[in-house]
Amino acid sequence: MTNHSETTGPSENGDIPSPVEPGRAADTSYEGPGDEHQVTLRTPAELADALPYLLGYRPEDSIVLAALRDRDGRGRFGGRARLGIPANADDWAGAAGQLVHGLVTGSERRGVRPEQMVAYLCQEPARGETGREVMERLRPLAQKLRVECGALDVPVVEALCISAGHFWSYCCDEESCCPAEGVPMGLPGTSVLAAAATYAGIQVRGSLSELRARLLPRENAEAREQETALDAAAVTVVSRILDDAGRADVADETLHLARRVMRRLDEAPPVSGMPAEDLRDDQLLGHDEAAALILGLQDRTTRDRAAEWMEGDEARPALRLWRALARRCVRSYGEHAAAPLTLAGWVAWSTGDELEAREALAMALGADPDYLFARLLHQACNEGLDPESVRRCLRAERGSRGSGGAGAADGGDQIDGPVGHEPAEPSPAPQAPSGRRRRTRSLTPVDAGVRRRARAQSREPGGRIARPRTPSGADRPGVARPVRTRSRASGAEATGRKETSAEGAGAGEHGNEGGGERA
Repeated sequence: MTNHSETTGPSENGDIPSPVEPGRAADTSYEGPGDEHQVTLRTPAELADALPYLLGYRPEDSIVLAALRDRDGRGRFGGRARLGIPANADDWAGAAGQLVHGLVTGSERRGVRPEQMVAYLCQEPARGETGREVMERLRPLAQKLRVECGALDVPVVEALCISAGHFWSYCCDEESCCPAEGVPMGLPGTSVLAAAATYAGIQVRGSLSELRARLLPRENAEAREQETALDAAAVTVVSRILDDAGRADVADETLHLARRVMRRLDEAPPVSGMPAEDLRDDQLLGHDEAAALILGLQDRTTRDRAAEWMEGDEARPALRLWRALARRCVRSYGEHAAAPLTLAGWVAWSTGDELEAREALAMALGADPDYLFARLLHQACNEGLDPESVRRCLRAERGSRGSGGAGAADGGDQIDGPVGHEPAEPSPAPQAPSGRRRRTRSLTPVDAGVRRRARAQSREPGGRIARPRTPSGADRPGVARPVRTRSRASGAEATGRKETSAEGAGAGEHGNEGGGERA
């Protein structure tokens, strides 16, 4: 079974008077800032319209669960969880059990057990299929969700299928409110809830596929030119990274170039719309520049220094640069995207955009399942760790080099301080078995710092961070695994780091967000 799972947006965003009878409409109040603005949702139609505002995006091909819990005599939306619908129906039972148990146990771990559940199945028809046929085809999956929830004594009060611009209820068979042909969905952004969400500052940003498109490698006519530039740069850059003295020079050159490009992006005239923004940024970044930056960031100490551009005026151009570099990791260089994707996820999380953060970090783990920095950040983001603790770690690293901080690079023409820190333990000398050079690397201080803060918080009352789990057959979480970075032109290899995948990192592997807090 191949699935992508993740936790979702703000959790404290609705009230539901309880109890709610299964199969009946739920009275759901949406609350704005300071609980001054509420919208009551009474029908399945209003629950269907609420889904994008519960998640922060419009789900596609997804199972979504929204937990309900009692609070002062009224219900409230708690955690939400999403999992892709398996293509093979034989996998539905496992997916339903994974999602339900992940959400319920995650909520229990935080002391707020769900009392009821709303389930959504979202899938567009295949060619020649109707929305109603989708609903009937997915009915066994809806039943499995209800059985799994019932086994944990958490009744499903409403189960909806959303397809082809209509919705159907699996819990209500009254023709007056839930006809067999389905009920048309309202136009996006036209409901009372949409107005309330806008008032509350909740943003719905289209679908996940649109968000991923900003980070996926380009498959166009220029992809071959970019791959050629990467091949040419790897001939010299990889061998220099393998040499201690050369690695220091590559770090300086990479950070110097990154700052120049960031300044160029920041000074570019604004355009309207995400596709236009990404196209503008792509045009401002040359193939040779992208190749030098992508290969230079494979050194983890260089990456850690680049991660310090996480706040203030540096954050926005840095995020745009990391997105652009992820789009340039084309063809045979797909696994090199782990570094820029992790940096994009980190800056997004640091600046409050948890949706893009989770998606970028999951994609980083998809590119390289063993990339430790992405694994730790993905788990910390899903578990609700305050990113300020990671920012303090990075500020401390910057301060330990005696740099002048964010402003040390005047207009992007300098880099901040001397050569970056070395790994926590000395690396063995480079070796060249079978004509290839390779060496192992330990955790960087930033990797270790993130882990220490995660463990410290997990020991506090109400702490949210679990210790990272070790995948079957993998090294211990505290030990970095050597990974080769290959130059197709030269055959040389350098060690980078890979950090876990979208489908199994920490708490996110259950796709759960428990009990009103992010999981």
